[in-house]
Amino acid sequence: MTSIKEQAAISRLLSFLQDWDNAGKVARSHILDNFIKTNQGKTSPELEQEFSQGASLFLARLTTWLRLIYMTGSCLDKLLKSIGIFLSAVSSNRYLIEFLEVGGVLTLLEILGLEKIKEEDKKESIRLLQVIANSGRKYKELICESYGVRSVAEFLAKSKSEETQEEVQALLDSLLHGNPKYQNQVYKGLIALLPCASPKAQQLSLQTLRTAQAIVGTTHPSIVECVLKVLRTMHLEVQYEAIELIKDLVNYDVCQALLKGLVELLIPSFKETSKLQPKIFNDSLVPQLTAHLPVFLQQAAAAKAIGVLARSNISIAEKMLHLRVVHSLLAAMGNSDHSNSQRQASLTLEYFVQVFPVVEEHVRRSMGEELYQLFLSNAGDLYMKIDSVQADILAANKVNVSKALHLRGGPHSNTSFYLDAHDHQLAYVTYFQKEDMEGTE
Repeated sequence: MTSIKEQAAISRLLSFLQDWDNAGKVARSHILDNFIKTNQGKTSPELEQEFSQGASLFLARLTTWLRLIYMTGSCLDKLLKSIGIFLSAVSSNRYLIEFLEVGGVLTLLEILGLEKIKEEDKKESIRLLQVIANSGRKYKELICESYGVRSVAEFLAKSKSEETQEEVQALLDSLLHGNPKYQNQVYKGLIALLPCASPKAQQLSLQTLRTAQAIVGTTHPSIVECVLKVLRTMHLEVQYEAIELIKDLVNYDVCQALLKGLVELLIPSFKETSKLQPKIFNDSLVPQLTAHLPVFLQQAAAAKAIGVLARSNISIAEKMLHLRVVHSLLAAMGNSDHSNSQRQASLTLEYFVQVFPVVEEHVRRSMGEELYQLFLSNAGDLYMKIDSVQADILAANKVNVSKALHLRGGPHSNTSFYLDAHDHQLAYVTYFQKEDMEGTE
């Protein structure tokens, strides 16, 4: 037989559940407010004690109401927070299973795709998915099997709140770790996010891709093209993350394709440059608004990335010499339509000139003594000192260091010259890190 005390507790529970069943939206909202206020942070045993060993009865009512009203958004934030108290409680495995058995994961994922739902409610849905994912491998697999990666990635691309996007990144990161069955699915989902229109989503995807690449180990064929296209961004924080990922990718089998792609970006095709200028701009009275053309932003970023890679690894610098990087850098220095392309190409070429005597020889001959001395005196400011004729000479250069290397059998970098350049390597790295904080021109 139950004691009088236990009977009183059961009576209170039944009365509470009856109040919930008979309440309308407003009254239920007040009940949820009180529940959140008094039970936040409680463990599973504490919740059972609060509900006289019948906490699951209230959770069942919450999940039932969630399935009925989630499309309308009414009281959704309080309802999700209340469910979160159960799922995040210590020793809450029973509650978690009960929630999942009634299709909880699918409901949370559907919330992310509904346009009428507020951003704050969607963020709460993401937090519940985090709790589920962090509960173990089988729960991560359940989210992925429910097309969770696609739903979460699409939400990341469309979200307007940076705080919410960071919560999504945390969820994707959780799905990457300890989930060998579906880690490739998350990896591909991150690559698919790179062309999206949200700079914050691009930045977070690039950050998480670095982790994903290390976990997966092999590269996807599309990653080179996707990451190079990201270099068209005018957002320096996105460009920085793209270059950091490129630094990682050169250690994989896509190294050669990546280096070749970067060098090719230094000389945009006529098709690319012409299609970006509408006919109205052909009028000489209309300013040529080319300062932020994506293709030129990409050119400048490629020059910068080449400089970062070359300074980090001399063997990579030698590989790029065979890809005619010197010819392409000189051509980029002649792009008078975009001063940042000229500047970044000039700074990167300066390194190649200092390290490889064969490059110095060809660059001096191509520039002529006067222009070459200006280049040596201050490579970063050279773009401000050259005239249109000199720019045309640079753009039309015929330098072919790779041919000379083939005849000589290698770059034959001068050891003492290289050591002198190496002494300044930290200064260069610091300089390029400072560049990431400056605006594009």
